[in-house]
Amino acid sequence: MSAREGVRATAREGGSVDVAGAVIDHLDLWTGAVTKKSSSGRGSNGKVELTGINKLRELILELAVRGKLVEQDSSEEPACKLLERIAREKKLSGKKSKKLPPLSDDEKPFDVPLGWEATRYGEIVAVTTGKLDANAADENGQYPFFTCSRTPSAIDTYAFDCEAVLLAGNGDFNLKYYKGKFNAYQRTYVIEPIQISLKFLYYLTVSQIERITENNRGSAIRYLKLNDILMPFVYLPPVEEQHRIVQKVDELMALCDRLEQQTSDQLEAHETLVDTLLGTLTQSENATELADNWARLAAHFDTLFTTEQSIDKLKQAILQLAVMGRLVEQEAADEPAVEVIKRAQERKSQLLSEKLIKKQKELPDITEPEKPFSTPPLWAYARLDDICTEVTSGSTPPKSEFSEAFGIPYLKVYNIRSQRVDFDYKPQYVTENYHRTTLKRSQLLPGDVVMNIVGPPLGKTAIIPDDHPEWNCNQAIVRFRPIEIELNQFIHLYLKAGIFLKTIELIGTAGQDNISVTKSRSIVIPLPPKAEQQRIVQKVDELMALCDQLKERLNQACKTRCQLAEAVVENALN
Repeated sequence: MSAREGVRATAREGGSVDVAGAVIDHLDLWTGAVTKKSSSGRGSNGKVELTGINKLRELILELAVRGKLVEQDSSEEPACKLLERIAREKKLSGKKSKKLPPLSDDEKPFDVPLGWEATRYGEIVAVTTGKLDANAADENGQYPFFTCSRTPSAIDTYAFDCEAVLLAGNGDFNLKYYKGKFNAYQRTYVIEPIQISLKFLYYLTVSQIERITENNRGSAIRYLKLNDILMPFVYLPPVEEQHRIVQKVDELMALCDRLEQQTSDQLEAHETLVDTLLGTLTQSENATELADNWARLAAHFDTLFTTEQSIDKLKQAILQLAVMGRLVEQEAADEPAVEVIKRAQERKSQLLSEKLIKKQKELPDITEPEKPFSTPPLWAYARLDDICTEVTSGSTPPKSEFSEAFGIPYLKVYNIRSQRVDFDYKPQYVTENYHRTTLKRSQLLPGDVVMNIVGPPLGKTAIIPDDHPEWNCNQAIVRFRPIEIELNQFIHLYLKAGIFLKTIELIGTAGQDNISVTKSRSIVIPLPPKAEQQRIVQKVDELMALCDQLKERLNQACKTRCQLAEAVVENALN
């Protein structure tokens, strides 16, 4: 039985799960609703969030705590009797119990079955906090030590011997449940159930965590006070029904795990297929082979490029094909690229003789191993230093020279976004006097190509726009100023393709990669004739615009699926 069939079968057992069964019939919606995420996590395939399945999990829990997941049995002891026993046990055990105000009708937003009872969360639990700070952990100790945000380590004494839900009192308010001997961090709330199922309390807490934590304090780091946890209302079912709810939720969550794994496997297989087919394009040996490989990919275009990640990979393949000379036809009448390089060297010699630029250390001739691929006729290889005036990096002025409102715009790496300058993001300016004196070496002009040389990630690049007549930048950015300004578009294109990053020698410490200015000067670039450069740039712009349109349609479809998932949840609960 597949995961989908299993979920349907499990949902339809019993007469009171019609609502859940109806929702489960939207499985294609749950598995198809995915959103992009920036970091990896469980069920994320490393790059996407399985939003639909997460919504399904939330729905299962919400149906459970509203009494809509399993049948009720009128012969069972009602929860009002259970609450009386809980109150007596609290009194007899001497466990601290803060007096809480009674619930008002406004605090009861929905109806629940007969036999259930509304109460405050703090009435059904005993809450204490851990006593140890994080430094008390000892990997060689005997008992688990919980911070609720880390893998448990151990210490050699224990303060708790019970079953409890553990709630991190700050940060992301992570939850765990545990039974046995353990210790806890001083900002971890240890929530012990009183005469109710531990697993039911855990599911109840997960389903109500937003309500429990909505009145958190703090700004940089959120935190909870005890009263924040005790005050929210909950509905309590009879004990026997709690066990049936736990069993049903366990079954449905296990099947959601299977759906999640199945969807993740499909996404990974899809990603592998996209990588393989796009790889055949960039590895094509000649025009005939490229045409055959493109025809094979085009025949399955609608099924291959169905995610934002696959479209981004298509865009990267287009860039690589462009700078390899595989995207547009060559014209025999075009001026060979060697003439462009020759003129650049002559102009550079003139600038040196006029002392308009400084002489830099000569770079070695380009060797065959440095050439990443064979180029078409009329193309030629050059180092970026051969076709640019001084290749330099910026520097950082003292704080006294900065302004947020006036002066010369000053770029930092975070201003290079989506391979263009975004100066609306955290703009900073440097005084004009400092720009023209101390920072003269790192002055930028419209048309200059810039790239970050401190990462990760490396390879963020942009062309300086003409919004301002002059700019400046910090030391994490290198500037390329082509001797013939028309070369800037292709230089930018080649840096965006990122091919050079596979062979360039990096420097830096752990966790940080750096490209030296000398290595930046040494970057080897395959240079087409100037006329072909223009055709390549134009074709790339056209194809990128089409990719962006496709991505926008996909994003809109994904947004619609997520909205539909929200609507199905809302309809199921009302």
